[in-house]
Amino acid sequence: MSRRQFAPPRRLGDDPPDDTGCTILHVDLDAFYASASLLSHPELVGTPVIVGGGSRGVVLSATYEARAKGVTSAMPMSRALNLCPEATILRPDHHLYREISEAVMAIFADVTPQVEPLSSDEAFLDIAGATRLLGPPTRIAESIRARVEREQGITCSVGAAGTKFVAKIASSLIKPDGLLVVPVAESVDFVQALPVAALWGVGDKTEQRLAAHGLRTVADLASTPRHRLMDLLGPAAGAHLHDLAWARDRRRVEPTRQERSTGAEQTFGRDVRDPEAIKRTLLTLAERTASRLRRGGWLARTISIKVRFADFRTVTRSQSLARPTDVTHEVYAAAVSLYDAMGLGRTPLRLVGVRAEGLTSADVTPVQGLLDEPEHGWRDADRAVDRAAARFGKGAVRPASLIEGTQEGERSSTRD
Repeated sequence: MSRRQFAPPRRLGDDPPDDTGCTILHVDLDAFYASASLLSHPELVGTPVIVGGGSRGVVLSATYEARAKGVTSAMPMSRALNLCPEATILRPDHHLYREISEAVMAIFADVTPQVEPLSSDEAFLDIAGATRLLGPPTRIAESIRARVEREQGITCSVGAAGTKFVAKIASSLIKPDGLLVVPVAESVDFVQALPVAALWGVGDKTEQRLAAHGLRTVADLASTPRHRLMDLLGPAAGAHLHDLAWARDRRRVEPTRQERSTGAEQTFGRDVRDPEAIKRTLLTLAERTASRLRRGGWLARTISIKVRFADFRTVTRSQSLARPTDVTHEVYAAAVSLYDAMGLGRTPLRLVGVRAEGLTSADVTPVQGLLDEPEHGWRDADRAVDRAAARFGKGAVRPASLIEGTQEGERSSTRD
């Protein structure tokens, strides 16, 4: 898609768009790498910032203030600095980007299992199966946007439509930090009101070729015979653009998932200082993490924790285990050990997380019991809890320390 920003076509009437059938969402994190980098540099918010390498490198990302000066991703740094000499240059932090991306994808997975990531910062979601429980598409999209901002400190833009193509177009037109719903009945008019450069897959060269033949808008493409476009651009590209010009897109959301780690984290409603409250939260998260390991048939070789401070500064620590595990007690023990070793005392925390990494299949990984472990130990207890949860629902059996009530500061949003 062209890197230029186009304005959404104006709708007729002032009524809210009808989102019936708009069950395909395209969620795109806004200037992701730049926005994530600014979490550690809040003083730079609202200023031109470029994330990238040295003078011989290329731009990884840029804030919208820098983009307004013509800076784009993949542009040579030397050219970017010529366009925007006042910009601040920040080095990439790929570990941070990976963490935030995984957390955002987990938010999507909380809504629907039908998630198709396109990259670390965008994905399609098919929410048809979630509307009965979570409400209409507009409400679901707004809740996703709110959670991403609340839990990760960055914004995203969402397009909602009846097809992947129209949803992606919509999200690109409403950036940054927006939501655009394209009613199914208005999809053709919406698409045909756009310039050809707004279409997915039309680059500068294709745009120039089309313009040379008087084809400047999507409506121009729609009124051009299909065979003529195929002669002009080739059979596949011509047929594809003709379909797009009529908002036709039969592709479904194709979930893809590579299970390399699993975990859960919790963002507190207000910062929490009490170490005991933090440890109760770690127990909850360890319980969820271990449960997901068992459901997936995985054992973890490494346990890590994440803490995020009030200023959004994030620290992670990890510990390799003597034996791979899917046992709640062992996951929790490792998490508490890592937390205690950080020596945080009563430092206020915004978020804590527990993650299991280095996953191996439980079917091919032998699990050797400890010499001092009772015949019916923690693993048997966990499986009994799993059976109770399957029969009576989650939370049917809980550790006693988690039934004592939740302190006000612990009320929060949680994600797996």
